[in-house]
Amino acid sequence: MLELDVKAKVQPVGERKGQTVYYAQVKSQQKMTNKMVVERIVRETSLSAGDVSNALISLANVVCDALKMGMSIDLGDLGSFRLTVPSKMMDSAEEVTVKDALKNPKIIFTPKQKMRDAANSVELSIDRPSTKADDDATTTTPGTGEDGEDDGNHQLG
Repeated sequence: MLELDVKAKVQPVGERKGQTVYYAQVKSQQKMTNKMVVERIVRETSLSAGDVSNALISLANVVCDALKMGMSIDLGDLGSFRLTVPSKMMDSAEEVTVKDALKNPKIIFTPKQKMRDAANSVELSIDRPSTKADDDATTTTPGTGEDGEDDGNHQLG
């Protein structure tokens, strides 16, 4: 589950300039560490932890080498990496030079459908701290009716 908080800010520009606007922002996101990845692959395969670690290090080296050569990299079900180089708009063709027109190369990752499906299936939850009005409106425990029975309404936070 991916939890989000509701944040507020005063809009500095645009049609809502000066207006307080509200938006959802991801809370501190849990992280699967490299060690956790290695342990998970070890459990699902016949590889040792050393084999998996070596394979991941080698994969990183191969991807870096390919990027240095300007190549795109297809990583099967994961997706692909490619480079893009943003360019400034210049007044003449002669002004378009590596030094003056080109910005730093950027890496673009394009996930395959399986990964996009996984991302789209994550359960989302907005955590709203209770307000004074909420506290005055009810004295029951969130998720239970006045008789203490579960009424099916569950509130996080």
